[in-house]
Order: sequence, then C-alpha cells, then structure tokens
Amino acid sequence: MKIWRCAQASRAAASACLFSCLAAGAVPAHAALGDTVAPGLPPTPASTTQTLAGGAARVTSYVDAGGTHFNEYIAASNGEIFAYVWQGPTQPDLDSLLGRYADAWRSGAAALHASGRDGLHAARVDTPTVVVESGGHMRSYIGRAWLPAALPAGISEGDLR
Repeated sequence: MKIWRCAQASRAAASACLFSCLAAGAVPAHAALGDTVAPGLPPTPASTTQTLAGGAARVTSYVDAGGTHFNEYIAASNGEIFAYVWQGPTQPDLDSLLGRYADAWRSGAAALHASGRDGLHAARVDTPTVVVESGGHMRSYIGRAWLPAALPAGISEGDLR
C-alpha cells in the first residue's frame, strides 16, 4: 500500500512540475501580417512598445520561445499589422507570420528560385502585396516582411528595423 501511495505521489509531483513548466514557457500568440490589433490593447508583460513617425505607428518588440527578437509594426489609424522584423537564433514560422500573404510569398519565392536569382543565404521576395527579405545562417537569422500598400504616411521601408 505504501509503495502505491509513493508512486501516486511521484506521478502527482511530476504532473505538477510538467504543468508549471508548460505554463512558465507559454508565449503569447501574436497576430499575422495584415491582421488588426484592438486599439489600446496593452502589451504583454514581456514586450515593449514605442511610437514611430510622430504617432503614425507603434512598434511592439518581443522575444519568442526560440529566442528570436521581433518588432511588430501596427498602424495607428486602423490597428493593422503592416510589418514584422526579426533577428535571432531561430527562423520564424513564415506561414504563421505572413498569414493570408503566405501563398503570395511562397509563389514569389518559387519564381525567384526557378530563375536562379535566389541567394544561398539571403533572398528578397517582392510581390505587389507583400515584400519578404530573409537571410542568415544557422543560429543567426534576420529578416523583415511588410505590406507596401499599408505603410502609413511618413513611414518607408527604411524605417522597418
């Protein structure tokens, strides 16, 4: 009987440990490019926010579970996420990050590859709806993605850092 209770207590302790590890490692979900963010939505505790171009946009910075740093650019006028910039040891999931623009990016990347104009460590996919620049090597990735038509007045692609 005592052995069973010890085994049961060990399982309960292991379950509690697993649950607390999962809860501690939980990272807030972020929206995809082109999605809207509710105005005045407070940043998550692990993020910072600043304004850009006299308040035309706000930039929320955060680090994902893999240690990659992100800047999420949100238009002040309509709450639309118009750009992402990343740098870190892991590549982001571009399908999730680009959302409904992932197919355009994938088609553009395939065309770039077919023409032989893609680089070994860097590429720029430039479509009418989305531009994606990505590059780097293992444990050192960098990139940015933006919607050219959604850039607020006073903000250029050079401001996306």
